[in-house]
Amino acid sequence: MPQYVWMLIAIASALAVGFFIAKTLFQKSSAKIEQEAQARAAEILRNAELSAENVKKDRILEAKEKYLRLKEEFEEEANKKRGILQSNEQKLKQREQNISQLMEQNKRRENELEAQKNALAQQTETATKRREEAERMLNQQVTQLEKIANLTAAEARDQLVEALRAEAETRAASHIKNVMEESRLTATKEAKKIVIETIQRTAAEHAIENCVSVFNIENDDIKGKIIGREGRNIRALEAATGVEIIVDDTPEAIVISGFDPVRREIARLSLHRLVQDGRIHPARIEEVVAKTRKNIEDEIIEIGERTVIDMGVHGLHPELVKMIGRMRFRSSYGQNLLQHSREVAKLCATMASELGLNAKLAKRAGLLHDIGKVWHEESDMPHALLGMELAKKYKEHPEVCNAIGAHHDEIEKTSIISPIIQVCDAISGSRPGARREMMESYIKRLRDLENLATSFEGVEKCYAIQAGREIRVIVDAENVTDEKASLLSFDISQKIEKEMQYPGQIKITVIREMRSVAYAR
Repeated sequence: MPQYVWMLIAIASALAVGFFIAKTLFQKSSAKIEQEAQARAAEILRNAELSAENVKKDRILEAKEKYLRLKEEFEEEANKKRGILQSNEQKLKQREQNISQLMEQNKRRENELEAQKNALAQQTETATKRREEAERMLNQQVTQLEKIANLTAAEARDQLVEALRAEAETRAASHIKNVMEESRLTATKEAKKIVIETIQRTAAEHAIENCVSVFNIENDDIKGKIIGREGRNIRALEAATGVEIIVDDTPEAIVISGFDPVRREIARLSLHRLVQDGRIHPARIEEVVAKTRKNIEDEIIEIGERTVIDMGVHGLHPELVKMIGRMRFRSSYGQNLLQHSREVAKLCATMASELGLNAKLAKRAGLLHDIGKVWHEESDMPHALLGMELAKKYKEHPEVCNAIGAHHDEIEKTSIISPIIQVCDAISGSRPGARREMMESYIKRLRDLENLATSFEGVEKCYAIQAGREIRVIVDAENVTDEKASLLSFDISQKIEKEMQYPGQIKITVIREMRSVAYAR
């Protein structure tokens, strides 16, 4: 065979052997790689299973923690709601008990009223029977007397009147004969009369001492200026202020008399300004009095504001503050009303604090309890009820209103503060020397005198002076003539005699003055 054929065979054989060897090596290598891959895969699976197990445990723990937290929140909210429900149940039970007690009280009162009604009906029926029985017995007795005397009741009455008339005439004649002899015996009665008049004068002077202000002057020459020509200045001052100006021999002093402290203060300040200015005449007097009255009103407001600040009472209506300031110029049974109200307020606050109550509310009620006494309009209501209505009008707390209205037992107490106000009012007024009982009735009598005279037609102003022994009535000169003024004084005196009680006598002076005013421009 040719040589290249053997070479080809040798090459082919070598390739076959090489292919076989390569295949064998590849198979061994593939098996080893596969084993390594399987081992790696098994390890990855184990790691994955471990990771998954850890993640699962973490999620389970988180879920358990969240469950416990939600459970705690739910239990806490449930406990709160359960507590609220229990509190509401207790409140409902308490209200039911209160309502039951109120119903029992109402039922008991109804039973008591029914018993009283039955008793009253029985008493009325008994009284009616007794009256009928008495009338029947009286008729029987009259009939029997008529039979016994053979006279009717009218005939017996006429005979008795004739007998009494004859006896009276006889006694009167005897009395006339003995009048002169008995005059000495009546001296005791005259002496008693003198004593009574002395007591009245003493009482009047005592009232004047409590109702006067003294205006001090530098020298007595000023008295002539104040009196004026023919007394026109002092008359104008008295007419403008409503007080009595007493200019006497008292050195360096002028006495201002009047029951109203505000009027006296206006007159005193007006005199002070007039004396300082030196111009004293009727027109100037009226101007100064008007300005002084305005200043006094401002001072009243300032006193009220200062009082509520000092007492720590806030949020009062301005009208109530003004009333508190007006208390400074009022008195109750001789006791200054503002000082009394401040004292009551402090006592109420202390007592309320000791009892664990609202001290601020008690102090507020104590300060306002007598505001009905300073209301500027006349009213027939008791001052406690009037004060309660004013407090309601100006939106005060219901407990404060009840305490004001109930501190003299005019209405039923509905708050625990009400008896505290009543007790503290009594404590303040019962101190030795705190009050004079007659002062209040004296001022009331003077106010009644002024109101009675003002009720007549044509009367512009009326002032009670001389401790109520004289009233000066200023009338409208255009509507009241001189003849009518004279008749008016008589009518006023007659009405005073019929409707009022007073010691001694009262002088009525009617003043009619015509004024003509013009301006040159």
